Amino acid sequence: MHALSRLSKDRAGTSALEFAIIAPLFFLILFTLIAYGIYLSVTHAVQQVAADAARTAVAGLNPTERVTLVNRYLDASHFDYVFLNRAKMQVVVTDDPANPEQFTVTITYDSGDLPIWNLFTFALPSQRIERYSTVRVGGL
Repeated sequence: MHALSRLSKDRAGTSALEFAIIAPLFFLILFTLIAYGIYLSVTHAVQQVAADAARTAVAGLNPTERVTLVNRYLDASHFDYVFLNRAKMQVVVTDDPANPEQFTVTITYDSGDLPIWNLFTFALPSQRIERYSTVRVGGL
């Protein structure tokens, strides 16, 4: 009985035990925050590229010329986005069937090579990011 009461009063190693219990959850949450930050940054970058490509395509007189302008813009651009790779982008330029006065540039990006997919985190969104921008033909 004497040894049991002495053990219950001994506080040596309590901090190490608490750290061992809390640290895995803390690091899991920390890595998840980092992963979502990178993912949202890439998603925003894809949206910005889609908007810029759509603005570039406004100068096209027909659908074929708009596709050519978008692809030239994307091939000539040096993106200031760290995690964005032109080779992973698929671009579709389509006229809006409901409104002949506008067209849409859709960019689908495969984010499978981002470092976030190697982190042990909570569930993440899809590796396929799809964003679009719709512009009126002729600008305003």
